[in-house]
Amino acid sequence: MTFIWGATFVWMKQILDATGPEIEEFGVGTVTMFYIGARFLIAALLLAILFKSCRQGLADSQIWKFGTWLGLLLFLGFLSQMSALDEIDPGTSAFLTSLYVVLTALFTTFFEAKKPAKIMWIGVGLATFGASFISGPPHLSWGTAELITVICAFVFALHIVYTQKATKIADPMGISITSFIVVVGLSGLLLALREGNEFVDLFVLLSIEGVLFPLICLGVLGSGVALVTLNLFQRYFDPVKAAILYSFEPVWATIIGLVLAMVPWSWWILVGGGAILLGNIIVEITNSEEDTKGEKSEE
Repeated sequence: MTFIWGATFVWMKQILDATGPEIEEFGVGTVTMFYIGARFLIAALLLAILFKSCRQGLADSQIWKFGTWLGLLLFLGFLSQMSALDEIDPGTSAFLTSLYVVLTALFTTFFEAKKPAKIMWIGVGLATFGASFISGPPHLSWGTAELITVICAFVFALHIVYTQKATKIADPMGISITSFIVVVGLSGLLLALREGNEFVDLFVLLSIEGVLFPLICLGVLGSGVALVTLNLFQRYFDPVKAAILYSFEPVWATIIGLVLAMVPWSWWILVGGGAILLGNIIVEITNSEEDTKGEKSEE
């Protein structure tokens, strides 16, 4: 799942590179928001066609309640991240976004009255450091863009914690399709309010050469496969452990960028990626030992 998330950066960059004139005409925020709505529409249609449980979930009010909240969090997360990316460098964005790992641990402590184990905090620290420095030391100036990116991290942490709660209660497939529909609806509403009479003109963005294939990849893999996987399987993880695992996303994004010659080599890649890997290994080994001890004590 994190490998697919890493690839979404490449696909989105390919789309934005192909839409230079349109970005000048409509603005990068409008163009990006249009494609976010489009990718979640593709994912929602795919789920509706392939899975009966998704179609059944559309008639369940409880699933709509969970899906609405998760869709709102997804929408706000993408919106805040996009709004700031134009104003800050990728290293700073990665650093501030990676704070969601720490925030997830804090939210888990607050909402569930459950303190993460000490080893989890070591994993949190290593994952946050690794994601922060994989693109080099961040350069903070604490302007509006930096604060918006912190809000992004806050929202994504809430999304992880709420996903844990929602998918344990209601069908994850139903929650997936309803949350995707909410993202599509909010994206369309925002674009219609922002562009007014020019809203219909935005659909020219679908006919631009070099856009359709990466957009389908974003919809089918980035939203469909990756987020449905998250909804199906995160409920079996501690939310803090899940957040640490998700920190592999910038590692894959960097590796893919290196292979495609989109990212320059830096020793910080080894430092950041190594810290994330070490954090996950420490947490995984410790959890495995605790599980083994628990099984023996039960016997």
